[in-house]
Amino acid sequence: MSSNRKGDRRERELVNKLDEAGFAVMRAPASGSATERELPDVLAGNGDVFYAIEAKSSSGNPIYLTGEEVEALIYFAQNFGAKSRIAVRFDREEWYFFHPGDLYVTDGGNYRVKKETALAEGEPFDSFVGGPSQSRLTDVPEDGDDSDD
Repeated sequence: MSSNRKGDRRERELVNKLDEAGFAVMRAPASGSATERELPDVLAGNGDVFYAIEAKSSSGNPIYLTGEEVEALIYFAQNFGAKSRIAVRFDREEWYFFHPGDLYVTDGGNYRVKKETALAEGEPFDSFVGGPSQSRLTDVPEDGDDSDD
């Protein structure tokens, strides 16, 4: 499978997951080479938060983004009123999200995400979409009593 077809499939996968999580979402039809305007791969919002997302996937090698790709994402997001995010997915892993400012910048001015960095430092999908938060049993009042008597 060509890398473009795989990338398109991964973008559609991300769009579907965001839709299932309650976001209004669209894959920008003009992302990539279809237009001279630089557009993000995915736009998503849930009424409270709006994202412009550049999505990248890899079989295991580091993911690279050009400085121009990241600058264009940030520019678009600021003008659109959205938060810019980089979404990365490595084979047999979930999606992880990064703020562009949290990515490693190479000496050549490009951006890089290694698989181990994504797993250790990236924001997992469930957290990104505001998934259920965890409560500790010690935080729950006994018998419905929340007084201190």
